[in-house]
Amino acid sequence: MSVDVLIVDDDELVRIGLRTILDAQPDLRVVAEAADGAEVPPLVARHRPQVVLMDVRMPGIDGIQATRRLLATSADPPRVLVITTFANDEYVYDALRAGASGFLLKRARPAEVVAAVRVVARGESLLFPAAIRRLVGAYGRRNADGLRAARLTEREAEVLRLMAAGLSNPEIAARLVVGVETVKTHVGNVLTKLGVRDRTQAVIAAYESGFVTPAG
Repeated sequence: MSVDVLIVDDDELVRIGLRTILDAQPDLRVVAEAADGAEVPPLVARHRPQVVLMDVRMPGIDGIQATRRLLATSADPPRVLVITTFANDEYVYDALRAGASGFLLKRARPAEVVAAVRVVARGESLLFPAAIRRLVGAYGRRNADGLRAARLTEREAEVLRLMAAGLSNPEIAARLVVGVETVKTHVGNVLTKLGVRDRTQAVIAAYESGFVTPAG
């Protein structure tokens, strides 16, 4: 079964390049394009893509506002993968806080673009621990009470710390010497208690609360 993708970017050349890369894959299909964030909700309702490649900086409705609107108005929203020129960008951080599952640089190689779309389509988050640390260090909002109120267990807190380090579920399972399904249960509990959509928002919450720090 193919993964349907919506491309949102005000630069036509960028849209053409991304479409060419993705449509060359047997399991990926670009179902629509948009040049403005305002076009996203109706296109998502019409085409039901699993992934939205969303430019973070656009005239009119930018990627941050479009992500917020999409997640607020859709009962079963697609995953949002932000595309950007600069990694160390407050717009990127705000988009991740708004609910994007990760970000991708416009200069990324075709193989990286394809891999990123597949990762978020599986319901995982595209985390770059070093980049997240830089973004939080530069633009993070302090929320010291956020994690305390979640009342994580000791094991859940340990799992969150490993998530923030960028470890996948199998890597966390190996580190803790438990099964992958056990890790998935802990991750699900962490997301529920923090009231976040996925790992990206959980990691941001961990940094903003001071549970983990940009300095490590």
